[in-house]
Amino acid sequence: MAEKKVRVRFAPSPTGALHIGGVRTALYNYLFARQHGGDLVFRIEDTDSNRFVPGAEEYILESFNWLGIKFDEGVSFGGNYGPYRQSERRDIYKKYVKVLLDSGKAYLAFDTPEELEAKRKEVPNFQYDASTRMAMRNSLTLPEEEVSKLIADGKQYVVRFKIEPNEDVHVNDIIRGDVVINSSILDDKVLYKSADELPTYHLANIVDDHLMEISHVIRGEEWLPSAPLHVLLYRAFGWEDTMPQFAHLPLLLKPEGNGKLSKRDGDRLGFPVFPLEWHDPKTGEVSSGYRESGYLPEAVINFLALLGWNPGNDQEIMSLDELVKLFNLSHCSKAGAKFDYKKGIWFNHEYILRKSDEEIAGLFKPVLEAHGIAVQDYSDAYLTKVVSLVKSRVNFVKELWEQARFFFVAPDTYAEKDVKKRWSADTPRIMGELMDVLRGIEDFTSKPSEDIVIGWITEKGYHMGNVMNAFRLAVVGECKGPHMFDITELLGKEETLARIEKAIQTL
Repeated sequence: MAEKKVRVRFAPSPTGALHIGGVRTALYNYLFARQHGGDLVFRIEDTDSNRFVPGAEEYILESFNWLGIKFDEGVSFGGNYGPYRQSERRDIYKKYVKVLLDSGKAYLAFDTPEELEAKRKEVPNFQYDASTRMAMRNSLTLPEEEVSKLIADGKQYVVRFKIEPNEDVHVNDIIRGDVVINSSILDDKVLYKSADELPTYHLANIVDDHLMEISHVIRGEEWLPSAPLHVLLYRAFGWEDTMPQFAHLPLLLKPEGNGKLSKRDGDRLGFPVFPLEWHDPKTGEVSSGYRESGYLPEAVINFLALLGWNPGNDQEIMSLDELVKLFNLSHCSKAGAKFDYKKGIWFNHEYILRKSDEEIAGLFKPVLEAHGIAVQDYSDAYLTKVVSLVKSRVNFVKELWEQARFFFVAPDTYAEKDVKKRWSADTPRIMGELMDVLRGIEDFTSKPSEDIVIGWITEKGYHMGNVMNAFRLAVVGECKGPHMFDITELLGKEETLARIEKAIQTL
């Protein structure tokens, strides 16, 4: 028999911003599809019309575009299995609801929300199932004429799946092995609501996966309790032979490890839990995003890939192509993965170091403009050189400003603690002498300048640390920064002398 083509899907609901856990699920689906030469389908699960949020679908697509996760077909990508938006598939689902009703695998239930609430109060841990369904208002207990009349009168109903009790349901999970759940703990789930003529997640999901020929369902661990129901639905339709293989990924846990990662954890500890900044149209609240916080998409991908999976060696830095080669679902952990956001910052630092100085200089330009610097006044070569001197000191491109501002703006104040420590009564005289030495240097590049200045300090018997720190304080405004003569080479002789002159007058 021919091997079934690998087809996986990512199917978010457009109910708000995309959580970083959803991004990881999509990433694992992407890696699995690419590795097996398969397809990644983008489906929108929008059957819960009450929770729909305008702009959410566009936000999700833009997030994946930024991250470089590409889909092969689906909403906005086209394909042969559409429509890919569940709200556009009503008629398809109705057909399959009828199949279940006709075969006695499902039934109509007319219980009102008030009646169900009363039952919950009356029966502790009430569950609508084999032990209670015959005491409820449904097509199993009501005469056929009454059922027909209720439908004719437009009474609202739901379709419930009829689960037979006390049967061990086996879910064959790639990560967790054989998961066995007894059917008695499952309730007769609602599959369809007449109120909006839409199916619930459970039915739509199964029908879509079957019709779209999905071969593997890779999703979060939170869906594991519904897996037995999905297995039973496949059986009810007689689709056992085309049932996809399941893989339930470990949960993303709080950084401390106790409980599921939430937006509140991000707010509390100061890290994003969304890929892009999200503006909630209902509340007006703005939530931070990885892109706007200054993370590089490659760093986010690398960081997420290692939350709950490992390549089986000690390698940490991996491009998307390397991840595709190395990815293996059997290397996913069963236990939840702590969301170590500090590791995410480390990855960003590593990716900044690995990018060319030219590329980082390009990313630095908007930061300079935001600080009022006329970028057009500086050559790309100048900006690239600045970046080369300071990029090892930052975790984010925006932090380059703090490390490099003195290359663009002469200091007008001087760090108090450095002045106290490095600027004595004698310093102006020595700095005046230094200016004379600098004026006489023909080749103002780093190494020749350094040799001449160090030679002069030694010859004069001055204290090396005191002179060099006062020199740095005058040029930079504080005693920090890259190699001093790399700074002066870039600034040039005139600017260097002007800054020393200003420090002598000011201090």
